[in-house]
Amino acid sequence: MDFSGRTGRVIDNPVEAQSAALEEGQTWRVRRCLIRSIFIYKKSVFSVIHRTQVWFHGRIIREEAHKMMIQQGQVDGLFLLRDSQSNPRAFVLTLCHHQKIKHFQILPCEEDGQAFFSLDDGATKFTDLIHLVEFYQLNRGVLPCKLKHPCTAVAL
Repeated sequence: MDFSGRTGRVIDNPVEAQSAALEEGQTWRVRRCLIRSIFIYKKSVFSVIHRTQVWFHGRIIREEAHKMMIQQGQVDGLFLLRDSQSNPRAFVLTLCHHQKIKHFQILPCEEDGQAFFSLDDGATKFTDLIHLVEFYQLNRGVLPCKLKHPCTAVAL
């Protein structure tokens, strides 16, 4: 069978059948490569989009996160996200609750070839950190309080 045109047709000639099979195989290979490259592009965009957010502070250390939280008043729900120092693939949510600063590790997880981020060992999964933050701004979930106030960089 040849399905390369608008309608399928039966091919009786073995040479023509082999040619059609090769042509169709090439089409599938090109399509698969295009889909894979689009997926890689989307994955790379989703993996860095959080870096544009005011609550993301990159490679600051735990002590610097503490200092920033104290400078901004340690109010309930004050939060920031940063790169993890102990795990290069993970992130840390730093959150104020009852005048205490707590740190929660955000781990990457994978299911069916799809990458996710989770605060609760994969029970609640997010495709990017922006969705994670938006969820916890609306829902407390496993956190002691909702995310209310992004901790922004203090300009001197």
